[in-house]
Amino acid sequence: MQITDILAQMGGLQSMAQELGVTEEQAASGAAALVPAILGGFKKQAQAQPTGLEGLGGLLGQLGGGSLLDQVLGSQPTDVSQGNQVLGQIFGSKDVSREVAQDAAAQSGLDPSLLKKMLPMLAMMVAGYMAKRQGVDAAAQPASAGGGLGSLLGGLLGGLGGGSATSGAAAPGLASMLDLNGDGNPLDDILRMAGKALR
Repeated sequence: MQITDILAQMGGLQSMAQELGVTEEQAASGAAALVPAILGGFKKQAQAQPTGLEGLGGLLGQLGGGSLLDQVLGSQPTDVSQGNQVLGQIFGSKDVSREVAQDAAAQSGLDPSLLKKMLPMLAMMVAGYMAKRQGVDAAAQPASAGGGLGSLLGGLLGGLGGGSATSGAAAPGLASMLDLNGDGNPLDDILRMAGKALR
């Protein structure tokens, strides 16, 4: 199951649609265009952490953990400042966020200004979902918290790419999820991945 389906089942896309005054179809279209870049940003973060996936798990906790998802699903208006913090962490700059929104606009036909509003909310939902899943996986298998997050991230990215996610050790699975060129610039990798996922 793709992450956008999971977010829809949890009511995340419905909450976002209501808050932004758009239809659920527009919310789903925006999510399908934006989520691959968000996941790509998290993958880059995992690769950049000295402790790999454990470091990413710690980062998710620092950013707000599972409560990020709860905030979007709650009845109160979402405080997107935390979502912007997540985006700052995974993309590094507002320029990348703008590029991602522009690219998603070209693919989805939605207005870039709407997609810019969706981006922090989706980042909160994805980060919150991964943090909650990590907690579930860590409780089930305390010794392999990183492996749980690795297989989760691999499964989500694998689902978007249409390929099967590699199971087994976290590091090889994570490394083989996408063919990144390692040039130190996340933007081209993120946008290329977003384009592949929507072809």
